[in-house]
Amino acid sequence: MTPLVRASGAARRAAATVLAAGVVVGPTVLAVPASAASAGAGTAAVPVGVRAAAEKCEEGVTRYLPATPAALTRLGANRAWQLATGRGIIVAVVDSGVSQRNRHFPDSALVGGRSYVGGSPRTDERTHGTSVAGVIAARPVERSGVVGLARDALILPVKVVPDEQREEDGEVAVADLAKGIAYAADQGATIINVSLSTTADDPRLRDAVRHATERGALVVASAGNRRTAEDPADGPRYPAAYPQVVAVSAAGPDDRVTDDSVHGSHVDLVAPGRDVLTSWGAWGDCYLSQEGSSTSFATAYVSAAAALLAQRFPSAGPAGWKYRLEATAARDRRDARDDRAGWGMVQPVEALTAVLDDRVAGPVGPGAKPRPTETPGTERIAVGAAADPLVGDRRQVVWVAVAAGTAVLGLALVRLVRRRPTA
Repeated sequence: MTPLVRASGAARRAAATVLAAGVVVGPTVLAVPASAASAGAGTAAVPVGVRAAAEKCEEGVTRYLPATPAALTRLGANRAWQLATGRGIIVAVVDSGVSQRNRHFPDSALVGGRSYVGGSPRTDERTHGTSVAGVIAARPVERSGVVGLARDALILPVKVVPDEQREEDGEVAVADLAKGIAYAADQGATIINVSLSTTADDPRLRDAVRHATERGALVVASAGNRRTAEDPADGPRYPAAYPQVVAVSAAGPDDRVTDDSVHGSHVDLVAPGRDVLTSWGAWGDCYLSQEGSSTSFATAYVSAAAALLAQRFPSAGPAGWKYRLEATAARDRRDARDDRAGWGMVQPVEALTAVLDDRVAGPVGPGAKPRPTETPGTERIAVGAAADPLVGDRRQVVWVAVAAGTAVLGLALVRLVRRRPTA
């Protein structure tokens, strides 16, 4: 099997703040808990309150944080929930499992599940999958402000990240990831979240995405994390780069994509990915991704937005949901995308309410004719001497003005002379 990700098991076992430090395996990246030692380093830019709350996250200790996740406010969750909550939509989390011991995921929130790497899909020793699922559909818990953007969606846990590192295989095999995506589609998942990426364009992965799309599922995947990648160069990551998939970059608190995300022509959207308050392992809540933005959580926010669309526009299908997300995203120019943010910051409310037709600037809708896509930016324009076509008129106006001014001055002098007293 082709290895995707490698990681240190010691990092998982340490009492930790999860910093999306990531684990690198082969050409791929997966964000997982960093050590407690890492938690205290390089966090000067993080608000003190956020950092203090995050430092309380340690394995075996359950704590709930009352704050509302900032991303929910930025994405207009309260307004979106008046239109859709994800009810009846199954979102597959193809990851490290989802812990059913976390109170944000009662039995009513989880459906089915399968593991391709041993253990139960409803356990999560790495905590990553539970955090991703929390962004999508965490249920309210007393004393906690954490709730998913698609708060009533069902989570289908598909485990492709083993609890412990497998030296012989790496940590995630492309074959397992492909099987997990296909399985999720066959189990009725409408949205499939893949917060994993690889530089390898593997036919098994490509076929799995095609199969999912044909079954009516939209795959949403990470565009890649530069900080934790073995190959930090910009360029396509998979499955994000397949045309049926929504590829997601991460933004910081200012809604700008940072260099933490891999950039490239595969990027479709951007979503919040820093200082993310969500569910953590079997224990409660935690602030994650403090040192940098993580596409893992940004991907989850877009998956949740897609689940809202799937509930409100069930007949639109994967291509229709993808188009709505892209066409309504916030960007500087409506007719242009770029390799950092794609079509821009996801806007759930606009996606749920917009009336779209061929006149809407931006991406091309399903079945529409392709049109040129502009690249934002300013080009230098050569400026040289040019003849003034109105030079004759301008000269005439000048002479008229001079003559008029002379006449007025002469009249003023005559009046002044007449008023001078005589001896």
